[in-house]
Amino acid sequence: MNARHADTPAQPAPSATTPTAFAIADSATTEVAPAVADANGERASARVATLPPLPTWNPFSLWYSDGWTVTKRNMIKIKRSPDMLVFAVIQPIMFVLLFSQVYGGAIAVAGSDYTQFLMAGIFAQTVVFGATFSGAAMALDLKEGIIDRFRSLPMNASAVLIGRTNGDLVLNTISMVIMMATGLAVGWRVNTSPPEFLAGVGLLLLFGYAFSWVMALLGMSVKSPEVINNASFLILFPLTFVSNAFVPSETLPTALRVFAEWNPVSSLVQAVRQLFGNLGTAPVPDIWTMQNPVLTVLIGITVMLLVFVPLCIRKFASISSR
Repeated sequence: MNARHADTPAQPAPSATTPTAFAIADSATTEVAPAVADANGERASARVATLPPLPTWNPFSLWYSDGWTVTKRNMIKIKRSPDMLVFAVIQPIMFVLLFSQVYGGAIAVAGSDYTQFLMAGIFAQTVVFGATFSGAAMALDLKEGIIDRFRSLPMNASAVLIGRTNGDLVLNTISMVIMMATGLAVGWRVNTSPPEFLAGVGLLLLFGYAFSWVMALLGMSVKSPEVINNASFLILFPLTFVSNAFVPSETLPTALRVFAEWNPVSSLVQAVRQLFGNLGTAPVPDIWTMQNPVLTVLIGITVMLLVFVPLCIRKFASISSR
């Protein structure tokens, strides 16, 4: 046995330049360990791998990344449930056909065709009704325990709300495109420049986004998803129907006319008619909100965001801590 081992040539010891299982070539991610003695008594150094430093994330980047991740989740839900989008646009299309083709001949609008008068109201109604998806989705997530799952993740608490309201914004954008195509089919036209048209579309989408925070707070406040539809209609129907969306406000009784003239939806409708060139020759009511509709809507959007975004975040935090 000893002679056999004596005849066996000695294996060369690993040197500092011989790669091992733990060696990597990049010197930026390696460090040299203390020298050790090899089989021949010589000194050799081993190169051991170290992990690269983790990237540094500022709070805004983390907040944006979390919000975008939840937004993509909601977009996937719409992709997998196209019926959600179908039913979101069927009702406004029915309103367009009903009012323009059935009631249009019975409703007179001074200085304008009723279809031109109607479409701005339908657009406003679409974005306001579209905001209810935030409230319904929040109530459903609470019931199904999705919020409890989010609590276990290292994510910003407001990301759930941001992703939900962003989902409404995308859904409203798709609905708006379909509604405008329907309007063009029944004779509606834009009579202003492209920048004014784009400003009108942006104003509608911004108002719908801000209003979705109102509905998200309502969705977190009700006890079950079944309640959210009835609760939301108590808000939506007075805002949309007691306004200048479908009939001129001056034709309403005095109490309703005052409410309609100070209704934020009326200001939105008036602003969109102005930006789309659908005002006609009818006199504008001598009310500040009607004389300055674009500024009124921008103030309303700012107030809704400043008030309801913190309220929603606080409500969500209180629910998550239960």
